Amino acid sequence: MGSTSAQNHEYNGSARVGRRDLIKRSAALGLISVPTMSFLSACASGGGGGNGDKAKEGKKTAKNPLAVNDTAQMEFVLFDGGFGKEYAEDAVKIYEKNFPEVTVKFAATQKIQSTLQPRFNQGTPPDLIDNSGAEQMDMGVLVGKDQLADLTPLLDAPSYDDPSKKVRDTLRPGIVEMGQFDGEKVWILYYAYTVYGVWYSQKALDSLDEQYPETWDQMLAVCEKAKKKGMAGWTYAGKYPYYLPFSLYPMIGKVGGVEVLDAIDNLEPNAWKHPAVKACFEAYYELYKKGYVLKGTPGLDHIQSQTAWAQGKALFIPNGSWVENESANVIPKDFDLAVSAPTGIDSSDKMPFGTIWASGGEPFIVPAKAKNTAGGMEQLRIMLSEASSRNFTGKVKSLTAYNGGTDGITLTPGLKSGVAALDKAGQNVVNPRLQDWYVQLQKEKIGVSGLGEMMAGRLTPAEAIKKIQGFADEAAKDTSIKHYKHQ
Repeated sequence: MGSTSAQNHEYNGSARVGRRDLIKRSAALGLISVPTMSFLSACASGGGGGNGDKAKEGKKTAKNPLAVNDTAQMEFVLFDGGFGKEYAEDAVKIYEKNFPEVTVKFAATQKIQSTLQPRFNQGTPPDLIDNSGAEQMDMGVLVGKDQLADLTPLLDAPSYDDPSKKVRDTLRPGIVEMGQFDGEKVWILYYAYTVYGVWYSQKALDSLDEQYPETWDQMLAVCEKAKKKGMAGWTYAGKYPYYLPFSLYPMIGKVGGVEVLDAIDNLEPNAWKHPAVKACFEAYYELYKKGYVLKGTPGLDHIQSQTAWAQGKALFIPNGSWVENESANVIPKDFDLAVSAPTGIDSSDKMPFGTIWASGGEPFIVPAKAKNTAGGMEQLRIMLSEASSRNFTGKVKSLTAYNGGTDGITLTPGLKSGVAALDKAGQNVVNPRLQDWYVQLQKEKIGVSGLGEMMAGRLTPAEAIKKIQGFADEAAKDTSIKHYKHQ
């Protein structure tokens, strides 16, 4: 995930309402990348040359509005994750067709940071990067070290399909703002659109003669019934417990209100000690204490936990909407995949049942020191065409940042359910920023050292809250990192 501008956050004033209003009409689903490693400051220290090898500007025409050099090589490195690489390879073919003298150097890897860190150090990064996965680079560091190109030229360029529209005018609500930091410049283009929540098999829930639980007492009752039938209530990516917030954070927002999430994002003193946080941590800890978590879960990675869940060993799993594609080879045809907003505590919750987390995902960046920045942006312009968007949606069961491109595509069960969940949420859509603003804090400290230890039974909720608050306080005082706040 990438950092985003506090100043332009989706929940500011009228923008908050506007985006929420529009989100409910935006079909959802996309891959959010889930990093475990922070991008070390050293890797964005800026050393090396690179700029002397910049491709010369090409001729600006109606078909080449970004003035791409039609003989310069373009290099594209993609995260090889839940979406695979075929959609990107198809878009690369269009680039090569449009610039027949060019062969795009394309590579897909799961090792984004370790592959590209040396190249950023040397000042020779690729032209376009899908900065996702367990080794996602910290966008806050990259922007703070002036390592990224401003994507405003791309956004202000004519769209691929309709020259009378700018690229920015074809995007889903909130996408541009998510790529901003402290001003108008846009550093990141989130290509996918993601719904986070609790995923389950409707068939399995029906077999228990149950509906999705809206209160925590109901959740415990459903889990008890599942347990008696030999099925665990929950599993999760135990090795990467920062998946837990995909349902836990919107639950905290539901129970205590958006302002609790904002305070946490702002690294405010004692934000984690809010009663809503305490209530939600204690609720999740009950799953562990009552034996409702699949045995061995703390040792499972995301694929293993998703596979166990797809095999019917557990009823619920917190995840993002990429799970439908990522687990397609293990989800049975009659699984009837569904997603719900998180269960709350009770009727005293500040926000209604249906409150969900949804936002742009799959961050693409163009390095400032890339040789062919115009080429990198042009590749994104192609990917934001209707044809490329339709291709992505049809192949990977997800929608893109492009606001359209679904005509003639049969919606899969997960996609249908995600759309229904957003429709139910209405304006009650939250978008926590911690995993964007502070990658290491969110993934390694809050996720692994805090939530992971609590759900494995090695910390009580009170101990986990104290530990996590300490991590947040450390981050707030750390002058080596850039800090962001909701305005």
